[in-house]
Amino acid sequence: MSPDLSNIALIAGNGIYPETFVQAARKAGVRRLVAAAFVNETRPELADRVDAIEWFRVGQLSKMIAFFVKQEVRQVVMVGQIAPNNLFDLRPDLRLLMMLARLKQRNAETLFGAISDELAKDGITLLPATTFLEELMPVPGHVAGPVIKKRRWEDAEYGFKIAKESSRLDIGQTVVVKNGTVLAVEAFEGTNEAVKRGGALGRGGATMAKVSKPGQDMRFDVPVIGPDTIRNAAAAGVDVIAVEAGMTLLLGKEEMVAECVQKKVSVIAL
Repeated sequence: MSPDLSNIALIAGNGIYPETFVQAARKAGVRRLVAAAFVNETRPELADRVDAIEWFRVGQLSKMIAFFVKQEVRQVVMVGQIAPNNLFDLRPDLRLLMMLARLKQRNAETLFGAISDELAKDGITLLPATTFLEELMPVPGHVAGPVIKKRRWEDAEYGFKIAKESSRLDIGQTVVVKNGTVLAVEAFEGTNEAVKRGGALGRGGATMAKVSKPGQDMRFDVPVIGPDTIRNAAAAGVDVIAVEAGMTLLLGKEEMVAECVQKKVSVIAL
């Protein structure tokens, strides 16, 4: 489905993803942008960049959909994550409770897929999370930072393979490896915590691989890295980051490249 340039909404999580989307959407000619923002997640600066905004607590599904209907929104994009600890602080309304009761498994794919179904009941379509952002996905090869040697490419390829298997099992989409050994596998704690754990075990010179799930639903949970990823990796002793070409968004790319140079972290795409 082609984006409706007259009126699009974003479900805005944390980080710079929402603002990056807004900038790209404006450049593409979107005339009106509406944002559903979340308390203690979405950056307050977003309010100055959209035409209408309302703040919610995680779990207020019925209220959020009512807001979209009031704003005459028919297309929505999910941009930005919700911190894992906030998912345990859910204050679900009746509509969300009924949705959750129907789910046999509760992972990103089933949860966001169910939310998409709820949106559809009110005539709202969930667009790919990469809408207007396709140019931010890298092609295979070196992306930023120092050029790495063959041994590090081998670690990156090994980590990539393990991450693909881990994501297939719905465990996590990021792993940390060193010298052919898996140091950490991402689970519910999120990428940053997995990188800290793996980097501490590796004591420097570790490699992080971040991939999409097999059969990735591009409407949500798309792999993303940005300047904070580089800073967190460097602080943890991870100096190579391998991402999946054509499936990963590079947010804040200019700043990310500068951080790679300064902190001697290499980014490659496989």
